Amino acid sequence: MSLVDGLRSPHTPLRRFLDRELSAGAKPVRDSYRAQHRAAHVLLPPPGVGTEAGTVGTAIDQRLRLAFTAAAPVDDASLIGIELSGGIGGRGAGLRMRAAGNELTARLTETVRRLDLDNRDLPVDHGQDEEEHLARMLIAAARYQVLARTPIGFAFTPLAKAALEDPGAFTFARLLELPHRDLVADVTNQLHKAAHGPLEALRARTRPEDCVGGPTFAGGQITADADLVVDGLLLDFKSARRPLAEMSQRTAWQLTGYLLLDAADRYRIDTVVYLSRSGVLASWPVDDFLALLGACRRDLTELRGVFGELLAGCRGQADARYFGTEEETERVQQLLERLAPVAGPGDCPVCTQPLPEATRRAPEVLHQLVPRPRQGPPAPRTDARRAAPAASRPAQAVPGPPRRRGDCEPHTPSSQVDASPCEAVRYEEQRRSPGVL
Repeated sequence: MSLVDGLRSPHTPLRRFLDRELSAGAKPVRDSYRAQHRAAHVLLPPPGVGTEAGTVGTAIDQRLRLAFTAAAPVDDASLIGIELSGGIGGRGAGLRMRAAGNELTARLTETVRRLDLDNRDLPVDHGQDEEEHLARMLIAAARYQVLARTPIGFAFTPLAKAALEDPGAFTFARLLELPHRDLVADVTNQLHKAAHGPLEALRARTRPEDCVGGPTFAGGQITADADLVVDGLLLDFKSARRPLAEMSQRTAWQLTGYLLLDAADRYRIDTVVYLSRSGVLASWPVDDFLALLGACRRDLTELRGVFGELLAGCRGQADARYFGTEEETERVQQLLERLAPVAGPGDCPVCTQPLPEATRRAPEVLHQLVPRPRQGPPAPRTDARRAAPAASRPAQAVPGPPRRRGDCEPHTPSSQVDASPCEAVRYEEQRRSPGVL
C-alpha cells in the first residue's frame, strides 16, 4: 500500500493518527506558505495541455530531478509501466508498447548521459531543440507511469489509444510524435523558469552525490517515494496552475509522512521545502513545520517511533480496505488508543499539551470545568417566550471563545503562545463572576 492511498480517506488508521497528532491542521502551514509566496508572474499552461496537466507535472518533476542527479535517468515507475504494458491488448499491441518503451529507456539514458544534465559547470537548461526532444521522451515515460500507478486510467492515455488502434505502426518514432506541442512547450517553459530562480542557486551549492532523486523509504508496511532530497532538503515539486491554492491538508500530511517514514534518518532531512509552479521556493525547518501543524506533544524521534508502531500494528493494511471485519476495526481502534499520548504532570488531561503556569496554579478551577456550550442554530421563538418579560426568561450561558481545530475543552493552542490561562479557565472564571448570569 502507498502513502497516498493511506491518506485518501479520513477513516483510515493513517489519517486518523495524523489528524490526532497534527491537531492544528494544515491552515497554519498554508498561511505560512502564502506569506512566502511572492511571485510577480505565474506560468500558466498553454491551451493544448487540457486534461494532461498531470502528465506535464510528472515530466517536469523528472526533468528537475535530472538537473540535480542523473543517477537514475528513467524513473522506477516508468520501468514498471513499460514491463506491464507487454500484457495489454490483443493483436500484439502490448508487445509493441513494451518494445517502444524499452527503446525509450535506452534512448533516454543515452541522452541524459550525453547532455551531462547534473554537471554543475553547465546551466540547468540546454539548447531548445535538445530540451524539446528530451521533453517528448519524458512525457512518453510519464504516460507509462500511469500504468504502474493507476492501471484503469492507462487505457485513456494517447499512448494506449495509438497502440491499440494500429499496433503495427506503433514504434518509438510514433511514441515521440504523440505529445501535443503545447505539452512540450509547457515542460520547457517551466524548466527555463527554474533555471533562473532559487532552484538554480540550490543546485549550484550542492553535488550530485548529495542528491537522491525519487527517494524511497525503508519498511515493508507502506511504500512512498518523494520527489527529491538535496543534502538534507526534502523537495516536493508542484506544477498547479493556481499555486496559492496549494498546500492542502493532503499535501501537508504527505510531507509529514515522508518525515516520519525516514525513521533511520537516512536522508538527514532537516528542512521541508515546497516548490510551486511560480518558481517560489518555500521552506520550513522541520521543527517549525511540525509546530505549525500542531505536533507539539512529541518530538520528531518519538513521533517516528509511534508512527512505526502504527504501521506495524496495521500489518501494512492502513488504507480503507483494511476495515473488512468488526474484529479488525476494533483492533485498529485499540491500537490507536494505545498509541495516544499520555498526559503527565502539568499537562492538560485532554490534549496532553503543557498547561500555562497560570493554569497550573489553579487546579481547583481546572477540575471543576464544565463543557463549553457549542454554537448551534437558535431555538425557535414561541409566542409564550416572546411575551415573557426579560426577568423571567431563563439565563443564557455565556458563549465561550471561538473554537479552532485541535482545541480541547480546558486548553487551546493559543494559550501556549501568550502563556495566559486556558481559554476554558478564563471562561469558567467569567461564568462564576457575579453579575454574569
